[in-house]
Amino acid sequence: MEKLANGIDAFNIRVAGLVRWFALFMVLMQFAIVVGRYAFGLNSIALQESVLYMHATLFMLGAGYTLLVDQHVRVDVFFAKASPETQRRIDTFGHLFFLLPSMSALLYWSWPSVRNSWKILEGPLSVGGIEAVFLMKSLIPTFCILVMLQSVSLLIRLILHRPKP
Repeated sequence: MEKLANGIDAFNIRVAGLVRWFALFMVLMQFAIVVGRYAFGLNSIALQESVLYMHATLFMLGAGYTLLVDQHVRVDVFFAKASPETQRRIDTFGHLFFLLPSMSALLYWSWPSVRNSWKILEGPLSVGGIEAVFLMKSLIPTFCILVMLQSVSLLIRLILHRPKP
């Protein structure tokens, strides 16, 4: 079981290693858009949408890694002051009864939209935009799967009482 958890962790680390570059590309692209618009009077809806696509990719595909490194949003009312055993129980309960069911529901309810988007190869958000909305919509089930996989990895570690590597 621990080998499975290690494999999931390694996979999310590799995904995060790839998508982190989108942060740099977003900044450079936004800079180029601003310079183009204000210095040269040039404007491109496709370039503006590319920033949106990179932003969505960065956050959706980086979510599993964020969960791995425990940097996700946590409502920390009782957790910080709880004993390690109580924290382990809270985390286990949260994964089993909140995170996995909500990701399963999101995956289930988003799938028809993603499938239909691929069926028609859904076009741009705006006239002159990137003709690949179907790719951006595909980030939703991918997000769900990456977060669910990481949740399973963390559950394995919680059950085995082993810390993350």
